[in-house]
Amino acid sequence: MDVTDNSGLVAFISGAAVLIGVVGVLIPMLPGLLLCWAGVMAWAVFGGHGAVGWTVAVAATLVLGLGFTAKYLVPGRNLKRAGVPNLTLFLGGVVGIIGFFLIPVVGLVLGFVLGVFVVERIRQKDNTRAWQSTKHALKAAGVSMLIELATALVIAGIWVGGLLIA
Repeated sequence: MDVTDNSGLVAFISGAAVLIGVVGVLIPMLPGLLLCWAGVMAWAVFGGHGAVGWTVAVAATLVLGLGFTAKYLVPGRNLKRAGVPNLTLFLGGVVGIIGFFLIPVVGLVLGFVLGVFVVERIRQKDNTRAWQSTKHALKAAGVSMLIELATALVIAGIWVGGLLIA
């Protein structure tokens, strides 16, 4: 790769951002979708690809918007049906963040599960129903992550398509 070639350098940096973004979806505390989108936007704006670049940028932006919307609406609707309040998820998330710093790697998940269970146990005064609510919250978190991963992969695919066309 010729480092004096601005187009190649922009493509390399953009590709790194897209790749880190896709991995960032799976690693908490990294803004995965935003990194993917930013990589595509950098390629479109600074890569000098004209109409192809702008078409890729618009497509990636639309996919990002749809992904963000689905990421919050679909799991939220399922949790509302299951009767799990938003406050439970918020408090579970807070305990998860604390757990992330106390127990590296697995603390986020353990803290989230523990936080949701404790809040639901206090709210419902029944271990079985609290565990059912916890399972619904875990499913919702998993669905949200899958939607985010699918969105990141579609954005990456759009970018790769743009690279092949440009």
